[in-house]
Order: sequence, then structure tokens, then C-alpha cells
Amino acid sequence: MKLVSWNVNGLRAVEKKGFLDFIRSSHPDILCIQETKAHEDQLSSSLRHPKGYFSYFSSAERKGYSGTALYSLAEPKSVDYSFGNPAFDGEGRIIIAEYDDFLLYNIYFPNGKASKERLGFKMDFYEECLRSVTADLDSGKNVIICGDVNTAHKEIDLARPKENSKVSGFLDIEKEWIDRLLDAGFKDSFRMFTTEGGYYSWWDLKSRARERNVGWRIDYFFVSENLAGRVKSASILSHIEGSDHCPVELELD
Repeated sequence: MKLVSWNVNGLRAVEKKGFLDFIRSSHPDILCIQETKAHEDQLSSSLRHPKGYFSYFSSAERKGYSGTALYSLAEPKSVDYSFGNPAFDGEGRIIIAEYDDFLLYNIYFPNGKASKERLGFKMDFYEECLRSVTADLDSGKNVIICGDVNTAHKEIDLARPKENSKVSGFLDIEKEWIDRLLDAGFKDSFRMFTTEGGYYSWWDLKSRARERNVGWRIDYFFVSENLAGRVKSASILSHIEGSDHCPVELELD
């Protein structure tokens, strides 16, 4: 089973850059999208219903902002759009799909760079996510969390760690949350196979950082430890363009 996660930085924009060709050529079993920047009724029929896929959308109240989407070859048993706390429901950041053998969290985590208030919202969102997935683990469920987490975990996960040590996305409190997530019973799937640095999933567009590979690894697939034995591979598809992020991929037996 192939799962792909991609922050597309605008679903309508990436449609013009070969997004549907990517779906056809990659043909993932499940495709998780973040930062759609659109309501479902603003999308073309091809984006709403790619051939062969069930599709689900969670949109922000504010138009042109945030948003997530899920495309799945198999119909999930259920789909939810909330952690259960209305405080985090207004930005379309959450899609939780239940399958026969795992729960899939497709999450567009907040960015905390804009202000202290947004950093506080980000940390509160993190806490609510951790509460939700921990409850799922405690009930015996297998869990996969994917998406744009908006934090690089270790120094090897960004090109310039020292220069960014005081920047949201690499603050100690943000990195410590990933530590707590792993301690709660998850594995960073990419680091199960690749231990060296130089692999990134986001590059600043304004500085043409992608050409120089001055990036951040902030897009993840976290898998619960009870699923780790089924992980065949985890990779970063840095050759796929169309967004300031590239897709990340997880293969399961």
C-alpha cells in the first residue's frame, strides 16, 4: 500500500502544474493533501473526483486559506474532521479517516511564525493532536499521522539550524513536542531508513532555495510502533515540483 502526503500550496494552482498527471503516474492508494486554499465548490470536477478515488475535503472558514483533502482508492469506514475540540475546527486542518487496520490523520499543522498568538495556537493544536492520537493508541488502534508539521525535528532536518534556532519551526518547545510524540509510541518513518542529513521537503520560494537545496524537512509520516513492522519504505519525492513543498511517501505491506 502506497500513501503520499503533499502540501500543494494551493490545489487549484498545482492543478495547472501537472497535479492530475502526478496522481495518474504515482497512483497512490491514499493521497493526503494540505494547504488546498479552496472550498470544494471552487474546484474543478477533476479535482473533486479524480478517476477511481473517493475524495474528502476540509475547508477553512476563511476563503483561500489552509484546508486539507484526502483521495482514497478504498472507501474509508468513517471520516472525521475534528479532534473533538471546536477551537481547532475553523481552519480546515484535520481529516481523520478510519480504515480496517489503521486510523489515518491527515493534518496541516499551524505555522507559528506570524506572532506569539499564532505560536500559542500552534502549540495548543499540537497538544490537542497528541491527546487525540494517544487516546487512539490506548484503545489499541494502529495510527498513522501525516502532513505538514511545520517543525524540523533535529539539526539534520534543516540546512541552517543555527541561524533558525530562534525561529518558529525550530524552537525547542516545537522540537520537544515531536520528542513527546515519539515517546508516546510513534516512529518517524523516514528516519527508519535514512539517518543522514541533506533531505528536505520545503524550500523558500523567494530565495530560490530549492536550487541550492537550502531547505527544511517538515513533512512527515509518523507511524505507531505497532505498525512499524509493516513499513517497507519511506521517502521524500524531491523531484516532484509544483509547490514549495514536495510530496513524501510511505509504503506498507
